[in-house]
Amino acid sequence: MKGMGLARLRRLLFVAGLSVFAVVALGSQPDPIRAQAGEPQQVATGSTWQGASFPVENFQDYTSAFGPRGYGDFHYGLDLAAPQGSYIRNWWAGVVVEVIDDGRCGTGLVIQSGPWEHVYCHLEGQVAKANGRNYLIDRAGGLQIWHGQQILAGARIGRVGMSGRTSGPHLHWGLRYSNQWIDPAIVLRAMYGQQRASVSSRTQE
Repeated sequence: MKGMGLARLRRLLFVAGLSVFAVVALGSQPDPIRAQAGEPQQVATGSTWQGASFPVENFQDYTSAFGPRGYGDFHYGLDLAAPQGSYIRNWWAGVVVEVIDDGRCGTGLVIQSGPWEHVYCHLEGQVAKANGRNYLIDRAGGLQIWHGQQILAGARIGRVGMSGRTSGPHLHWGLRYSNQWIDPAIVLRAMYGQQRASVSSRTQE
């Protein structure tokens, strides 16, 4: 990613992955503020990031950044590599608004949390339908996620797979704020920064 060394980004993501946030802040949402210098879009940050969860267990590496690609495509998310079958956690408490089954995203989910939408692609399992509602079924992972289901932050919602267009096991994680795509790496940095400050303040008490 431009403006941030790859080693530093990996370190931040790794630390965040080791420290999944466990506190659920129901009914609260991050406050939108302008990104720091060099970061061109708006991003949510503030004092409520304890309610958010790092989205991948067994995180290994950052493999593809948000932004334009060399062959003219635009990558609307952040790819997080993990061993196939690793569990994926819901980033923020919300409701499932779409269960995806297409050739690009593969098996996936979209979860709405106030003005935020978070998108999860390339999951294990398949999409089925019952009583007029789509649902993701991953029998091997013991998961069944329904359209319209309320999901807490940190809850397991899927497993890393290779469905859709992918060359290896990873989670494609996309974020939209008020219908505008946001670089997930900026959000992860805000989450990590607040957690680090919170840990520091507790150790000084």
